[in-house]
Amino acid sequence: MSADADRLSRPAGAFSITAPPPSHGTLALNAAPSRAADFRVLLKPGISIFVTVTAAAGYLFGATAGIDLPAFVALLAGTALTAGGSGALNHVWERRPDALMARTRNRPIPSGRIRADVAVAYGLAALALGLAVLALFVNSLTTWLAALTSVAYVLVYTPLKRKTWHNTFVGAVPGALPALGGYAAATGTLGAGGWAAFAIVFLWQLPHFFSLAWMYRADYANGGFAMLPSFDPSGRKTAFVALVSSLLLVIAGVVPTALGITGWIYLIGMAGLGTWFTLPAFSFFNAPTDPRARRLLLASIVYVPAFFALVVLDYFLL
Repeated sequence: MSADADRLSRPAGAFSITAPPPSHGTLALNAAPSRAADFRVLLKPGISIFVTVTAAAGYLFGATAGIDLPAFVALLAGTALTAGGSGALNHVWERRPDALMARTRNRPIPSGRIRADVAVAYGLAALALGLAVLALFVNSLTTWLAALTSVAYVLVYTPLKRKTWHNTFVGAVPGALPALGGYAAATGTLGAGGWAAFAIVFLWQLPHFFSLAWMYRADYANGGFAMLPSFDPSGRKTAFVALVSSLLLVIAGVVPTALGITGWIYLIGMAGLGTWFTLPAFSFFNAPTDPRARRLLLASIVYVPAFFALVVLDYFLL
């Protein structure tokens, strides 16, 4: 679960590595966002929305007996809060490298608008509240999975980003655990359907974040992050990993139907979606360039809401 996933909802232009310097007036406007906006940024809303959506998908995979609406709402709220709290703690941990990178130096902590100790208290409060909601209104298994997600994201993945390029694989684990937690919320178990949801989300993250890492390779290097493109100047290894994971995602995407969890609407839709997703991955592998990486990144942004829409349609129409 990369720190850059909070850009999921931004338009294509927001992903460019370089941009012309803003005018003096624009800089003045952008230099002082509101206090509320800063605290919202600390929660990494893109990541929080992403993991909440995947938790909802996992829940629907397991809700064969119907939806327990109070528990479902509590799952969404608790997942969003724990993800947001973890995001705030990640901001604190990475405040120094963030100050070295062009796209992150204006974040609330490295810019000096919010103190690190305030962000720590804010993140811990959100995390504790989210875990309390899950414990009180969902179940203990989902609560423990949420806690594990936070520990893995903040204390394992985040420091690894400066030590080994394999951090992306490690970070994909906490990124996928909320989907498993959603299934556990519906069933109270870690069944095959939950692991299928985990596999889909895990594999999706690899082409998403490796294409992002390629586009921002210079900025990552400036920040001291050990990303694969730093050791792969041609981009061939980066593009190969993205392609292989996208091909495996085609298979993982249809496994829920093989398990009897989903029906023909999901099967047809996911087969088409997965195949479509491999096209920009093949293109990126054929020629690892920034425009091709951007197309793969944008395709990955489309993939998650499309996947969730298919889960919802299949659940309610069959």
